[in-house]
Amino acid sequence: MTFYVENETTTSFPFDVESLVKQVAEAVLDAEACPYEVQVNVLLTDNEGIHAFNKEYRGIDRETDVLSFPNLDFVRAGEFTIDECREADYFDPDTGELIMGDIIISVDKVREQAESYGHSEKRELAFLLAHSMFHLCGYDHMEADEAKVMEEKQEGILKKLGITRD
Repeated sequence: MTFYVENETTTSFPFDVESLVKQVAEAVLDAEACPYEVQVNVLLTDNEGIHAFNKEYRGIDRETDVLSFPNLDFVRAGEFTIDECREADYFDPDTGELIMGDIIISVDKVREQAESYGHSEKRELAFLLAHSMFHLCGYDHMEADEAKVMEEKQEGILKKLGITRD
């Protein structure tokens, strides 16, 4: 599995971000029984940067904490059935890995929300990563029942990894 992590800010954390990305992403993919080796791209930016992405790609003129850009079209969330005619769109021809998509996270929001919720920055970043990984696996939270499923899955991953509200 390949996880590309780019930090376009000068912000650093007291933990290894790349290790956390790998740990959380692999836990989500294991929980979803993803049968493929995958690629995930993660960009850490600031509030200004995520605001620009949010405006350009979603037409929403404000900052947010995390954006997810899935590469896959799921018939049902978490069901990794790939139609042969879409394989060229979904798999990296050089590595054979399934290209899951992109995640963009505001490090400013990680810090703000960790303080606001009274937990560590590591826990906040792990939560946002899990949340976004479930989006890359086809889940959404537009309806109350969908939101409940995502929340339970996210909390399950963090609990399994021992990343709690401390």
